[in-house]
Amino acid sequence: MQQPNRFLVGVILLIWFVISFVTNILGPLMPIIIETYRLSLTMAAFLPFSFFLAYGIMSVPAGIMIERLGEKKSMLIAFALNLIGTLLFAFNPQYGMALASLFIIGIGMAMLQVIINPLMRVAGGEENFAFFSVMGQLVFGLASFISPFIFTYLMRELSAQPVTHPLANLLGELVQNGLHWTALYWIFSFIFLIMLILLAVIRMPKVELKEDEKSGAASAYRELLQKRDVWLFFLGIVAYVGTEQSLANWMSEFLKQYHQVDPAGDGANAVAGFWGLMTIGCLLGLVVLKLWDSRKVLKAACILSALILSIALLGNRQLSLWAFPAAGFTISVMFSVVFSLALNSISKHHGSFSGILCSGIFGGALVPFIVGALGDLIGLRYALLFLYITLGYLFFIAVYAKPLVNNKTLALRELFAKK
Repeated sequence: MQQPNRFLVGVILLIWFVISFVTNILGPLMPIIIETYRLSLTMAAFLPFSFFLAYGIMSVPAGIMIERLGEKKSMLIAFALNLIGTLLFAFNPQYGMALASLFIIGIGMAMLQVIINPLMRVAGGEENFAFFSVMGQLVFGLASFISPFIFTYLMRELSAQPVTHPLANLLGELVQNGLHWTALYWIFSFIFLIMLILLAVIRMPKVELKEDEKSGAASAYRELLQKRDVWLFFLGIVAYVGTEQSLANWMSEFLKQYHQVDPAGDGANAVAGFWGLMTIGCLLGLVVLKLWDSRKVLKAACILSALILSIALLGNRQLSLWAFPAAGFTISVMFSVVFSLALNSISKHHGSFSGILCSGIFGGALVPFIVGALGDLIGLRYALLFLYITLGYLFFIAVYAKPLVNNKTLALRELFAKK
């Protein structure tokens, strides 16, 4: 049995933390960015659009590049891109530079996500891969939960008169034009610099990709793209990521507009709760999927999510503050269920198919943009009703899917009898 490289596993978990910490801070920032640059909702929607567009177009090319350059060089390039992207905005915090910065950071993050799953399999040992994968998701969720609280703390410290904390004082001197929230980008820059130095000095094992991890030849992609099921499941990933990111990016602005919730206070807490409950939901989902067919779980998740969304959009202040985070719990199992149903519905070229499915992360660009554009026309409350369409499509996937292999389930007595 292969002994896990615990140090490298720790580094990979740290990378998961960094990816999540940076990626999911945009939601709490959205109302403040809108106010700072006096943006329409459509213009604000271009921010997540820029980030997730990079994800969508880079997932497949990143896999090909990594196979040619190797993991270490690719990770160094990815973190270098992240550092460049954050410094561009930190030195020049303008709206146009924010779009360019998010696109560059999105490219780097897409590369990292393609790299670290195969690397975790090698570093942790194949027999421990499932355990460490779950650990990675927990760390990812923890970072998403923590980042809004750090944002709130940072805003409070930088707004204090006088600023007493040495770090806050240094960040206050670095920020341009008194835009305190942009201090986050100096923090991101420091984190990316540390990661670059760390990765430059450590040794990386050689990763031999398994067949289902390889990006595949062009002929494999052509063959897959001729299948209707491939497109249907690709759109399923688009629908899920679009739903997730629309909720995460627009909830704080919704709460500000309709319930006068402070974005740096309860608004940020709501976003943190959303990611925290999503992490808890993922853990419970592991048990639920041992008890029920994944298609039934997906149907139930879609119905519950639609109900929770209705409460969030139509309820009073307290109900909205409760329901938006709760939506993180109800949607938590959707991504893994759709992804596994997709792979279990195709008999070959799983590596190439995974790349196509990961390109569906473009939904995080498309759907929040649609919601923002509709928000300018009919108001954000009614624009977010668009998510009934994405949830309806996910319900359709649950009805339509006919996997070649079903997830293995146990009776309750079998589950509790297992040692």
